[in-house]
Amino acid sequence: MLDRADNQPALPPEIGRRRTFAIISHPDAGKTTLTEKFLLYGGAIQMAGQVRAKGEARRTRSDFMKMEQDRGISVSASAMSFEFDRWWFNLVDTPGHSDFSEDTYRTLTAVDAAIMVIDGAKGVESQTRKLFEVCRLRDLPILTFCNKMDRESRDTFEIIDEIQEMLALDVAPASWPIGMGREFLGCYDMINDRLELMDRADRNVKAASIEMKGLDDPRLDEKIPAHLLEKLREEVEMARELLPRFDEQAFRDGAMTPIWFGSAINSFGVRELMAGIGNYGPPPQVRPAEPRQVSADETKVSGFVFKVQANMDPKHRDRVAFLRICSGHFTRGMKLHHVRSKKPMAVSNPVMFLAAEREIAEDAWAGDIIGIPNHGQLRIGDALTEGEALRFTGIPSFAPELLQSVRAADPMKAKHLDKALTQFAEEGAAKLFKPMIGSGWIVGVVGALQFEVLASRIELEYGLPVRFEPSQFTSARWISGPKDKLEAFTKVNKGHMAEDHDGDPVYLTRLQWDIDRVERDYPELRLTATKEMHT
Repeated sequence: MLDRADNQPALPPEIGRRRTFAIISHPDAGKTTLTEKFLLYGGAIQMAGQVRAKGEARRTRSDFMKMEQDRGISVSASAMSFEFDRWWFNLVDTPGHSDFSEDTYRTLTAVDAAIMVIDGAKGVESQTRKLFEVCRLRDLPILTFCNKMDRESRDTFEIIDEIQEMLALDVAPASWPIGMGREFLGCYDMINDRLELMDRADRNVKAASIEMKGLDDPRLDEKIPAHLLEKLREEVEMARELLPRFDEQAFRDGAMTPIWFGSAINSFGVRELMAGIGNYGPPPQVRPAEPRQVSADETKVSGFVFKVQANMDPKHRDRVAFLRICSGHFTRGMKLHHVRSKKPMAVSNPVMFLAAEREIAEDAWAGDIIGIPNHGQLRIGDALTEGEALRFTGIPSFAPELLQSVRAADPMKAKHLDKALTQFAEEGAAKLFKPMIGSGWIVGVVGALQFEVLASRIELEYGLPVRFEPSQFTSARWISGPKDKLEAFTKVNKGHMAEDHDGDPVYLTRLQWDIDRVERDYPELRLTATKEMHT
């Protein structure tokens, strides 16, 4: 197996065995269950929690915020590292709910590949499609896992056709399902000519696999009922004629996806998918940055913050910045250069996450994701290096689509509210705007559920009940241009002007007409719906 394209040098072994990837899916396609099983096979946990199980069993390891556990959805992306076979996996969990897409977009800047989970009965759903588009913008290689084959599902060819048509992606079957719903027995591994059988009795058992000499092997008759075996032989023959063979280079270029079929809740098909990531997934890749690209095999350490999570441990009011290491070999206690503030920063207690449990990381390599506890020095987009003034590019911040004003139920607690809101703005959970006229804050989010999450977190983490109220504004745009023109514009439009938590000017609008008017009357000024997060 090639570790890199032919014209690039081999990576140091520790970096070459890193696989850093995210799982993308529509809510309820089974992403959290799949994550659990990855940890089970990686030996990180002894028994996988079940999202819909009762009581303690439902505290799945990867969803550690209270609201996630109550609702059974993932709302904050967490990173988990574990060993599987000869590889070291860094799995970045992404929120599947559409209201949290911004966090997901940023997460996808920190990985080298993605696993797309689809539901066998529903096929490609709207949120999967949105997330896939983000992967396509970055040419991320994608592996597909068709889940829930133990329930009634659609025809296999139909599912593959839908992926090919909706996502304009070649699909190469890595396995082929035998039966579906109650008749689902397992899969035929098309890459290794193996029969993989599912054990329904124990959901935490690793599936049995039997080596076969092709589909004519007489042992197949002992294991599979005649009607299913005939259908399997027919379908595999058709698939081999009609569908492309797996091509590693096309996959690496983001033009082809291999597809595995299985049932995550029954631990079936998961190990084959993991082996697929190890064998075919890319090692740490070159990262876009200014003034130059950064290659994983460089000896000096560099990395960027793609997420900040506050109060992961409510007892300690801590904030953890998630850093994707892009090059070099990091060791605990290293002094790194914080590019935005131009100050040195000693990283003395870096952590690695085994789901909700953290361990002090003595060292880490390019491709790894470490958490750096800090008191607000680190923000999304910040770069840490061994001295060079690098700026990693492509980490987006989106204009919110919903704006509301916020008040503390107790007016005496306004100062506490300022602190809580600033914390969430720096974490990237919401946009915060301070209007030039009037007091109070306007909070902007991408989806309505985020207001609920914010209100519940402010109350839980700060003991501060708050009320969100409709705002007169409907959207926000960052505004930039020559200083004198911007000042003249601000003077005339004070009622519409605000600053975001970085102090950048923002134009708050009621109607699309407001935006059109500015573009028409002030051609030197630029209104943008995204802002690049950088140092």
